[in-house]
Amino acid sequence: MSNPFVRIVEPLDPKQPLKKFFNLSKLEDVRYARLPFSIRILLEAAIRNCDEFLVKKGDVENILNWKVMQHKSVEVPFKPARVILQDFTGVPAVVDFAAMRDAVKRLGGDPEKINPICPADLVVDHSIQVDFNRQSDSLQKNQDLEFERNKERFEFLKWGSQAFKNLRIIPPGSGIIHQVNLEYLARVVMDQDGYYYPDSVVGTDSHTTMIDGLGVLGWGVGGIEAEAVMLGQPISMVLPEVVGYKLVGNPQPLVTSTDIVLTITKHLRQVGVVGKFVEFFGPGVAQLSIADRATIANMCPEYGATAAYFPVDDISIGYLIQTGRDKEKVMCTKSYLEAVGMLRDFKNSSQDPDFTQVVELDLHTVVPCCSGPKRPQDKVAVSDMKKDFETCLGAKQGFKGFQIAPDRHNSIVKFHFEGCDFELAHGSVVIAAITSCTNTSNPSVMLGAGLLAKKAVEAGLTVKPYIKTSLSPGSGVVTYYLRESGVMHYLSQLGFDVVGYGCMTCIGNSGPLPESVVEAITQGDLVAVGVLSGNRNFEGRVHPNTRANYLASPPLVIAYAIAGTIRIDFEKEPLGINASGKKIFLKDIWPTRNEIQAVERQFVIPGMFKEVYQKIETVNKSWNALDAPSDKLYTWNPKSTYIKSPPFFDGLTLALQTPKTIEDAYVLLSFGDSVTTDHISPAGNIARNSPAARYLTSRGLTPREFNSYGSRRGNDAVMARGTFANIRLVNKFIDKQGPQTIHFPSGEILDVFDAAERYKQAGHPLIVLAGKEYGAGSSRDWAAKGPFLLGVKAVLAESYERIHRSNLVGMGVIPLQYLPGEDAGTLGLTGRERYTIIIPEKLKPQMNVQIKLDTGKTFHAIMRFDTDVELTYFHNGGILNYMIRKMAS
Repeated sequence: MSNPFVRIVEPLDPKQPLKKFFNLSKLEDVRYARLPFSIRILLEAAIRNCDEFLVKKGDVENILNWKVMQHKSVEVPFKPARVILQDFTGVPAVVDFAAMRDAVKRLGGDPEKINPICPADLVVDHSIQVDFNRQSDSLQKNQDLEFERNKERFEFLKWGSQAFKNLRIIPPGSGIIHQVNLEYLARVVMDQDGYYYPDSVVGTDSHTTMIDGLGVLGWGVGGIEAEAVMLGQPISMVLPEVVGYKLVGNPQPLVTSTDIVLTITKHLRQVGVVGKFVEFFGPGVAQLSIADRATIANMCPEYGATAAYFPVDDISIGYLIQTGRDKEKVMCTKSYLEAVGMLRDFKNSSQDPDFTQVVELDLHTVVPCCSGPKRPQDKVAVSDMKKDFETCLGAKQGFKGFQIAPDRHNSIVKFHFEGCDFELAHGSVVIAAITSCTNTSNPSVMLGAGLLAKKAVEAGLTVKPYIKTSLSPGSGVVTYYLRESGVMHYLSQLGFDVVGYGCMTCIGNSGPLPESVVEAITQGDLVAVGVLSGNRNFEGRVHPNTRANYLASPPLVIAYAIAGTIRIDFEKEPLGINASGKKIFLKDIWPTRNEIQAVERQFVIPGMFKEVYQKIETVNKSWNALDAPSDKLYTWNPKSTYIKSPPFFDGLTLALQTPKTIEDAYVLLSFGDSVTTDHISPAGNIARNSPAARYLTSRGLTPREFNSYGSRRGNDAVMARGTFANIRLVNKFIDKQGPQTIHFPSGEILDVFDAAERYKQAGHPLIVLAGKEYGAGSSRDWAAKGPFLLGVKAVLAESYERIHRSNLVGMGVIPLQYLPGEDAGTLGLTGRERYTIIIPEKLKPQMNVQIKLDTGKTFHAIMRFDTDVELTYFHNGGILNYMIRKMAS
């Protein structure tokens, strides 16, 4: 059927009649001008894709009537313009596509129908680790080791780029996915197939929201959901509420964008924005650069919203020119946005749309701060850091506590390193990393760090040699302007040499600490500290030996590295004493905003961006030399420990199976609140005593060859064994942290994988009990795939992180939620019961289901299939099964 809105199609420029757009102003509907700018993008996509099949005229009306329908949990479809992936999530996506081609062929269909329809970019940025640092050749050594470890994965990805259309690979060494997206991949307005329309993107990384800072609507989705989008399926979403976040005032001279985003993160966590869009407005927005806005949008997952949108304004247009985009295309972008009423003037309050609610922040009230020691939303003013950490030391074990006995708070452990004697104590900094897309995309904080380093070196300050310092820029542009401005030399003198272009420490690829440091931490049971300019600091993520981890701006990372401890009051205590005996305070070397802006204006120029990005797909010689097969069906190598055909589609038939009641399920694990996807499916090191290590050893590998869990996401045998393998896992069945549980039939304490295998062999289904925010953190599809392979049929939690619930649905695992006011405590659940979950024949979105225990107790829970489309996926055993049946038939 033809599009019913074809009447509003017209050329943007009468001189180019073949370049058209859907002119939303021709709707002649007064409601349009009152819509939040983010909702206008959903509306345009619905109008442009309206076919009365996947997208219906009624969907368009629901979006247009957002002011009324936002409160009615109405489901709407959204077809994003493109998809973006990183390699940790991209490799399993390509593995799934390869396995889906095999499955379609087995069912008699055309395997080449499994092919991305929606354009997709995959940026390889999660594989490089900080194995070498503080050396002039650290970058080359780390990149060489990256290829040595990951050659098999990279060959597979290169095969995928040739076997699948519409899939572009950005090779290793290019930068961090979200910075490459911001500086290079983002279009703001698409010019495709003869039409102009707003750029929009979903990504298999939760920080995809960073692109919202440029005015491109984007957010993170599960890898499974992204695969369906790539195959042409719309996202089925509940029409969101939109919280208007009004910014007023000007930031104080010493405040950085990092301080602003950590303040907003804590504020919006308190407001409660889970499942909602946040849209920024007000005169304060005009005071923020695109890099500042991108920093704020980047941490959207940490404050719980779906998207954190900054509409396009003249500053956005200027950024496109600054980053070397084609000027003619930029002018077309501006013309299109003006024509459809999507170009914003933040100083013009008459443009302010309707919002669900409005909250406000005066930027002048923001003070320098960090967040930690275990969660990004736990903001601490820098002036309070020493006191706060010392309070945490003695506090009960939890998000703000380590439960260290009072008589041990001042414990000191002496150790020897590189011929000298040193001391470690609680609060000693052992990792200081300028890392992550959150900050390395922002010239103001990166140049600020460089200028602080210059002043520190000139003042005679140094960083202790055992502290693992590193600088991992988000793109080659950062190195370019740090070098051209003359500050790179000073960063290197303090140990902050460039170690690689990728996520590195922020994702947990922090590499090993010196052996003597680890021994000292272990001997004293010390709460050692990592300080990083990242966005995540969950337990066990950054490094196994740093129990406290603080998020901080790049200049503060350097400051704490020089101090060597988090237990310092910068206002009263010196950073250090130079060779002349002079006390040097932080205020003595902190660069002013004017200093930073002067350097930025001089050295961050369009030519840099053009030079770096025009060769981004060809500059990596190691990637160019990789040899990849050209077959359309992948030839699986049974000897491979990286790439393995997954068992998800084994035995799949065209006929649907009727969902069955889950009978007498055991509880595999019982959790409290805020269990993250890092707890469920860690990305970091593979412990030598773990089930995954035993499997790899049985395949002839040595510990040096294990690599990380993240790098082995193309092998289900490793990932199933790595599920719930985080060393900081807190399972209520066990009285200590660790990846173990009780196998109730025998009463034995076993590794989680080993217990699950015993249950599976006996034919017992499993469930997981959890508290609030189950699945918070990264959009990690293996956090759903892993439990599925362990035999987990359902999770019963108080609430879910949005992306993780979607991933569970995508794998056919039932997300159950306690009724309001109920939880395991109020219901008297111990987790030692056996659970029968009644699945009725006729299912409805968010219906209540009955749960019976072997004790005779009965209660109800909400089945969190939120839309009819999600129920369709469940009936198919998951979204990928649905797509295979669709393609095969």
